[in-house]
Amino acid sequence: MSKKPIVIIRKARAHTGHHGGAWKVAYADFVTAMMALFIVLWLMNTSDHVRKVIAGYFNDPRGSSALTGSDKAGSADNMPLTRENMQQFKQRLEKAILQTEQFKHLSNQIEITVTPEGLRIELLETKNGTFFDTGSAALNETGRQFLAMLAGQLKDVPNNISIEGHTDSQPYANSAAYSNWELSADRANAARRLMQENGLRQNQVSQVRGYADQRLRLPNNPYDPSNRRISLIVQYLETSPTSAAGSTKSTAQPPQQKHLKK
Repeated sequence: MSKKPIVIIRKARAHTGHHGGAWKVAYADFVTAMMALFIVLWLMNTSDHVRKVIAGYFNDPRGSSALTGSDKAGSADNMPLTRENMQQFKQRLEKAILQTEQFKHLSNQIEITVTPEGLRIELLETKNGTFFDTGSAALNETGRQFLAMLAGQLKDVPNNISIEGHTDSQPYANSAAYSNWELSADRANAARRLMQENGLRQNQVSQVRGYADQRLRLPNNPYDPSNRRISLIVQYLETSPTSAAGSTKSTAQPPQQKHLKK
């Protein structure tokens, strides 16, 4: 009688141990730590401006602040206004004006324009006067309140500001020794004094100019009241060769004018 062969069945077991993925997790942690180290070393050797930009992103990752790179969420403190971000500042300024109840009725008397020179903010007069008493260099209550608000918006930017005074072509009749030249210059200086009293730095205003009726807003209608106006120009502050190189392109573009809309 023949013997039956003995068959031994062995079940295969899954390999574990050193073939697992634990080493991958450890390696990923190591790479992450090294990347963080390199970022810290890079930040330590960058300028204050770059550090503020990065801090602004982490404080406001959704970009809801008025200008990119603020070190405070929703703030544009000390950030230079350049050709790249002036449009953003314009929108911020328009929003601030329209959200202020006492200025809503001025929507047709305020023009904010991005120009090759900078951001031009124009305060247009009406027949009965909007910001100044008629025929006078004295600011009325509306003019004082609006310029004080404007100073609060501009006081923290490092850009220089120039202020211009303009009149219409109607001769100034109160005195032979006092003309539209004096009136336009006095109104520009009145705006400068009030804004400096409300936060604008003493060295922030680079120029105060009176043009009388030599730069009419409506040349075909020289007696139109809107020719009487104060213009504030927030001048560009170039921060890099790239920005400076873009100035030629910007000057070739026409200004973008619009009235504020309710």
